[in-house]
Amino acid sequence: MEEMEEELKCPVCGSFYREPIILPCSHNLCQACARNILVQTPESESPQSRRASGSGVSDYDYLDLDKMSLYSEADSGYGSYGGFASAPTTPCQKSPNGVRVFPPAMPPPATHLSPALAPVPRNSCITCPQCHRSLILDDRGLRGFPKNRVLEGVIDRYQQSKAAALKCQLCEKAPKEATVMCEQCDVFYCDPCRLRCHPPRGPLAKHRLVPPAQGRVSRRLSPRKVSTCTDHELENHSMYCVQCKMPVCYQCLEEGKHSSHEVKALGAMWKLHKSQLSQALNGLSDRAKEAKEFLVQLRNMVQQIQENSVEFEACLVAQCDALIDALNRRKAQLLARVNKEHEHKLKVVRDQISHCTVKLRQTTGLMEYCLEVIKENDPSGFLQISDALIRRVHLTEDQWGKGTLTPRMTTDFDLSLDNSPLLQSIHQLDFVQVKASSPVPATPILQLEECCTHNNSATLSWKQPPLSTVPADGYILELDDGNGGQFREVYVGKETMCTVDGLHFNSTYNARVKAFNKTGVSPYSKTLVLQTSEDTDSEEQTLPFPVPSEGLPLRRMSPFSSTLNLQPSFPGRSYFDFRSSPHQLSLHSSLQSLNAPVAWFAFDPGSAHSDIILSNDNLTVTCSSYDDRVVLGKTGFSKGVHYWELTVDRYDNHPDPAFGVARMDVMKDVMLGKDDKAWAMYVDNNRSWFMHNNSHTNRTEGGIAKGATIGVLLDLNRKNLTFFINDEQQGPIAFDNVEGLFFPAVSLNRNVQVTLHTGLPVPDFYSSRASIA
Repeated sequence: MEEMEEELKCPVCGSFYREPIILPCSHNLCQACARNILVQTPESESPQSRRASGSGVSDYDYLDLDKMSLYSEADSGYGSYGGFASAPTTPCQKSPNGVRVFPPAMPPPATHLSPALAPVPRNSCITCPQCHRSLILDDRGLRGFPKNRVLEGVIDRYQQSKAAALKCQLCEKAPKEATVMCEQCDVFYCDPCRLRCHPPRGPLAKHRLVPPAQGRVSRRLSPRKVSTCTDHELENHSMYCVQCKMPVCYQCLEEGKHSSHEVKALGAMWKLHKSQLSQALNGLSDRAKEAKEFLVQLRNMVQQIQENSVEFEACLVAQCDALIDALNRRKAQLLARVNKEHEHKLKVVRDQISHCTVKLRQTTGLMEYCLEVIKENDPSGFLQISDALIRRVHLTEDQWGKGTLTPRMTTDFDLSLDNSPLLQSIHQLDFVQVKASSPVPATPILQLEECCTHNNSATLSWKQPPLSTVPADGYILELDDGNGGQFREVYVGKETMCTVDGLHFNSTYNARVKAFNKTGVSPYSKTLVLQTSEDTDSEEQTLPFPVPSEGLPLRRMSPFSSTLNLQPSFPGRSYFDFRSSPHQLSLHSSLQSLNAPVAWFAFDPGSAHSDIILSNDNLTVTCSSYDDRVVLGKTGFSKGVHYWELTVDRYDNHPDPAFGVARMDVMKDVMLGKDDKAWAMYVDNNRSWFMHNNSHTNRTEGGIAKGATIGVLLDLNRKNLTFFINDEQQGPIAFDNVEGLFFPAVSLNRNVQVTLHTGLPVPDFYSSRASIA
């Protein structure tokens, strides 16, 4: 149970919780500590007075206060810490647990009342020191927060289990070890104090004396105080509000804010949440077991690395000693390299051991704390914290994801000493890798007798050189735009013949091909010049020989009127199917330079974060994590005007999904727009903001709900980005001067699900406005 101790300590004072209260964010605070970190907002700085006076407020001021709740920007991490006029000038301090807290703006006035009963200054606000979410207190002050009876019980049991021996409670100086406990008096006595203060005669003769250990057990089993309603202090909790996820009393149901909410029996919900927490703990327990086995594996690797290192050094010394004088200097250098490799391997494994040990300790502590909470018999108190614990258990289990329990380092030393050179070559003696890399494939040869053009189509064929011994995994065919522009990949696959349709008539194209395998890419073949027919009635033209591209002048021509239609002559995969290929780096530019009227695409599972869940042929996306994760579209845009829409299939708990465009190397584990690689609009149920490089601008009223439609219009001709909600433009033009290659992008968490719709024409009102401009 020692690993559970971190769960039982206040983040402000660092001691065990004393009279803990539950904040709306599900974190706990000592009642006295909660009062100590209260911040009073001046009347003139409150959001109500700001709105009444009409004074200018920036988009970043009071992001928490202007919603008057914890479930807005603070939910997505964009609320200001503190968020008050006094907060920026108040120095930040650290508690014993290392959590940042704000001291009060002024010392609290001296009072003879308890912290719970003492008056709270008007406009007081409290900021959770763990998640930094802020809340303005109402007239009840700290009495408006429920007390965590379950946590008090767990702390009592923990402290009692840590006590080595029970001491007499009546000894005046050094307490002696208790020998009995009176169940009626609820007092522990040593023998002298029992004879003096609890004689076995008179009314005390009827009292029952039991051993101290038995008395401690009976004290644990004694009924605890029943939690009362925070709104109606004389009423006990009797029902559970499903919508607000909290216990309520009958008076709340009759006249309070829960009168129209769905409620269920307290006992039934208590059993249900206990069952859910137990089931969640089963999965976490399996991860903890795997982690323990993994630590044993890592410790064995340390021993094996030590043994292999000793063996390798001995072999190296034996070889170097045979060369005596000539090898002495080189031997020292080689030993240093082996030791460096040795230390590197040990460092990597030990770092992984340390990291895994910390995560395992935290996981075990959470498990023990949850098990103690499950033992609690107070349904109301349990339900106050069960939702938060269930979420923490699931999040902790997700952290033990794929790859976490895999060694980052091997135990083998992939080095070999080559001692074959003569003595005059000793100074060039060096390690060679055991695993030699294979060479790249040979340059393909275009088969001129099979290459031809017909109308506006071209068929190309190639083969590997006859004496080539290195196999190729596939080939990459490239074609220019027929106007002297850059080459683009038009086919990636294993076949050696491909037909390209949809070219311009009466145009000259340059073609080349290269091979690739796991090692790398071969050089390009000779460039072949292709001439398409002047009209659709022309006969087939066969090219007798390759012509260097620089030796033939190119005709100037208008842009393509159609797109490339790739049809391999043999079963294979066109380059549209090879988006995830490592050699498909310029796929996106092919589509854009051809000026297709509309773009059809889906989400790209290859570039998405591992927590992203795709369905519906990669058109519908959601997430398994409570944190925001990013997924990109398969197609990138560098030219033209493009429009796509996303419909909201699910929207729970008012999250902040973000929609927009991004570079390929955008950060995938944060909200879209947090870095300088994305341009996005994030929106909740009330309003939206534009964000790029973590800068928030242009707050606009109007949010989203289930069934809403978000439109994204990327105009690369005018270099701007515009957003729409339910066919209405949301705010002004979001971003100007956007240039380069952009991929459609979305960031969301598990509370949101959206479906992508592509191949859409540009909205009519935008087209008419662009034509007028």
